[in-house]
Amino acid sequence: MAGSFIDKFFSLFHSGDTESDKKKLVKQLVKDLSKNKYGRFYKTKGEEVTPAFAKFFYDMYKIISPAQVFLQNAGKSDQLKQMTVEFFMDKKHLALQSRIGKEAIEERGRGAQINVLAKQVREELSQFVAGFDSERIRAIEECYNLIIAFAKFTNFDFFFLLKKFDANISERNFTYQPRFDSIRAEYVSDDIKDFLEPAGAVDPDQNWKSAFEVLKLYKGGMDVVNHAHWAKLLAYLRDVKRSKIFELMVRHIDKDPFWQFTPQMPDENIVDPYIQKKKHDTEEAINGIQNSKRNAQINQLAQTVFGSADVERMKYYTNKQNEIYIKKNMGGFTRIQGINYLKAFLLDYFKKDIRELCDLFLIRGQWVSQVLSQQMSEGFHALMAVAEEILVFDEKLGEDGENGSRLKAAMVKVDRDKGQAKYVRIILKAVNEEAVHMITKAAQALIVVGKHLKSALEDFQKSPHELIINWKELETSSGEPLAKRIAGTYKKIYFFVQMLQFFARSEEEE
Repeated sequence: MAGSFIDKFFSLFHSGDTESDKKKLVKQLVKDLSKNKYGRFYKTKGEEVTPAFAKFFYDMYKIISPAQVFLQNAGKSDQLKQMTVEFFMDKKHLALQSRIGKEAIEERGRGAQINVLAKQVREELSQFVAGFDSERIRAIEECYNLIIAFAKFTNFDFFFLLKKFDANISERNFTYQPRFDSIRAEYVSDDIKDFLEPAGAVDPDQNWKSAFEVLKLYKGGMDVVNHAHWAKLLAYLRDVKRSKIFELMVRHIDKDPFWQFTPQMPDENIVDPYIQKKKHDTEEAINGIQNSKRNAQINQLAQTVFGSADVERMKYYTNKQNEIYIKKNMGGFTRIQGINYLKAFLLDYFKKDIRELCDLFLIRGQWVSQVLSQQMSEGFHALMAVAEEILVFDEKLGEDGENGSRLKAAMVKVDRDKGQAKYVRIILKAVNEEAVHMITKAAQALIVVGKHLKSALEDFQKSPHELIINWKELETSSGEPLAKRIAGTYKKIYFFVQMLQFFARSEEEE
C-alpha cells in the first residue's frame, strides 16, 4: 500500500502534467484507504467520517478525561518542574538541598559568623550542583518532556470533536450512551491535524512509570489516569499511528496528496534553570543575612551617634526622589543613607562641638611640633570642604541643577528611547561615585582628627606633657571639663567612622 503511493508520488518529478498526476495520486489514496486496517473510519465515497472514528476518540476521551482539568496549566507550573527534578534526587542530594534552603540558612545564621557560614553554604551549593551528572539530567528532562507530551495529549479538545458526531453528548459525562452519526469529512480535517501534533509526541516505548509517579505526587497522591487503561490506549494508539490512517484521510479530504505531518516532540530544559534559581536563591539568602546584620550594626551605631536610626537631611538625594529610578529598574541613588548620616553629622556635631574643640586646640593650643597641629588642621579643613561639597552635590540634583535637569529630561524620553536609559544610568553612576568619594574623604579626615584628639587626651593625662604645653590655659578657656569633652568627641567620631565604613565601598567593590 505505502509503496504504491510513494511510487506515484515520485512519478510526479518525471511528469509534465502535474495536475493530472495529482488527480491520479488522489485516486491512489482511495485504494490505499480501502486497504488500510482502519479504513472503516472513513468512507471515501461520499467523503464521510464514520461512527467508528468517533468511537476511537471517545474511548481515549474516557481514559484521559480525569487528567484534563488537572493538567490544563501543567506546562506553566514551576511546582511541577521542581517536583520532577526532586523526584530523581537521592537522599544525599535532598539533604544538601535542605541545608541550602532559605529558612535553613537563616536558622544557621543565628549565632554564626556570616563569612564562615557563607563559605560553608557555597561549598554545599557546589556539591549540590555537582550531583546533577549527565545521566541524572537526561532522566529528569526525559521524564518532564514525557509529562508535557501527556499534558498536551490530554488537553486536545476531544469533546469539541465528539460533539460534531452527537450534539447531545456532555463534557466528561460518561453515563450517557452516545449515538454517533456519520458526518461530512471536511468538518474534521482540521481536528485530525490538531490531534496528530500531541499524538505524535506520545511514545508508548518511553518510561511512563516515572512520569506518572511524578504526576501522582503533583496531584497529592492520586493517580491521574488508570494505568492499565492507559497501557491499552497506548497499544491501540500505536497501531493506529503506524497505519497512517489519519494522514491518508487528511490527504484525501483536502485533495492534497503531498500533505505531510512532522511530529513536534517536547524538548524543554528544566535542570539548568532549576540550578540557576537555586544558586540565585542561595546567594540571596546569604546576602539577606549579611544585609540584616549590616543594617542592625548601622542602626545600633546610628542610635549611639544620633539617638535615632531615622536621619534625613538631604533635599534631593532622597528615597522619595529615588522612586522613579527604582520603578524603571535604573538602580537609582545607592548611598542615600550614608550621605544623610554624613550631612547630619557635619551639621549637628562637626560645625558646633567638633569645630569648637578643634578651634580651641588649633588657635589657642601651643603644640610642641607644628607638624602635628598642621595634620589636625588639614583634617579639619578637609571636613569643612566636604560639608560644602555635599550642599553643592545635593543642589545639582534639583530640577534646575546640572544633574537634576539632565535626569529629568532623559527620564521623559526613556520609555521610547533606549539610549536615554543608558544615559540615565551613566549619570546615576557618576552621582553615586561622587557620594562615595565624599564619604571616603570625610572618613579619612575624621580619622585624622580623631587620632589627634586621642593623642591630645593621652597627653593631657601625662606629666610632663609632650604634645601641648599650655593645657591649663586651654582648660580655663573650655566651658566644661576638657578631658570629658575630648573623650566624648573622640567617642562620637570613632563610632561615626565605623558607620561610614559601611558606605565607603564603590559599586564595583560591592
